[in-house]
Amino acid sequence: MAIQWYPGHMTQARKKAEETMEFTDMVIEVLDARVPAASHNPMIDEMRLFRQRPQLKILNKADLADPAATQAWLNYFNAQPNTKAVALSCKKAGDAKKIPAICRKITPHRGTHLKPLRMLIMGIPNVGKSTLMNALLNRRVAKVGDEPAVTKSQQRFDLDDTMSITDTPGMMWPRIAYESDGYMLAASHAIGRNAVIDEDVATFLANNLLKSYPALVNARYKLDAMKLDVMQMDGVDLLEAIAKRRSYKRHDGLWDMEKTAVAFLTDYRSGAIGRVSLETPSSRAAMVLSTQTNPTNTSEQASDQASETDEASDSN
Repeated sequence: MAIQWYPGHMTQARKKAEETMEFTDMVIEVLDARVPAASHNPMIDEMRLFRQRPQLKILNKADLADPAATQAWLNYFNAQPNTKAVALSCKKAGDAKKIPAICRKITPHRGTHLKPLRMLIMGIPNVGKSTLMNALLNRRVAKVGDEPAVTKSQQRFDLDDTMSITDTPGMMWPRIAYESDGYMLAASHAIGRNAVIDEDVATFLANNLLKSYPALVNARYKLDAMKLDVMQMDGVDLLEAIAKRRSYKRHDGLWDMEKTAVAFLTDYRSGAIGRVSLETPSSRAAMVLSTQTNPTNTSEQASDQASETDEASDSN
């Protein structure tokens, strides 16, 4: 099932961002370092390029991502025009403090008392924009929560007399083009739970991690001790093994797969499984090529299925 999530308030957020872009010198786009391409909102590029604004891409949560994959993404993004990319963790104040100096280098014609540098922070929900704002200003000015769409309106602040920054609400786009992107975003907690089935998302994630990080999965869940071969397992097998190991049972005696799915997703989101990434530039290119030759994998083909999700999201 294709995952789609576009709550009604995001339409207004997009319109407001388009208006603010006119009076902005550069864009800071915050991405999830574990899924940098999937967590990129294509509408941001449309707005930015229309106004010809340079960008800084921040691969946030880099402390949770595979360092090798993150470096590959930095190389990829830094090869793009008018783009600078850095990897950091916005929860580390020292990392966030590097941002203003980087922004000054990107826009050397701004950043004086006569021409202050005006920055616009953008990104999808729950990638750490508000955490970055609080770290930059060294005080709590933006509400932070481990749920998507916490910020609902723009906020503008002065970093000093020569720099200002505007935080925007997390913004999705109307149709997620690739089915796997929806699952990666849901796994990374960028999509509201009302739009997903946790067991489906956990199964997708389990299949991904078994393929790319079997040693980390084996170490986390001690599959060897259960006489299980991680190389012979699929996502459903892994979730069942976790349920048995942790004795997650329902009142009727069956294994509680919903509780297991939530626990597994929490392990991934917190970094308990280890530093993992769900995509690389090469895997992304292969996925896009595969979808072009087999277009049934795109969520555009599933727009009818997604409409019910959109209606449910808009009602929130």
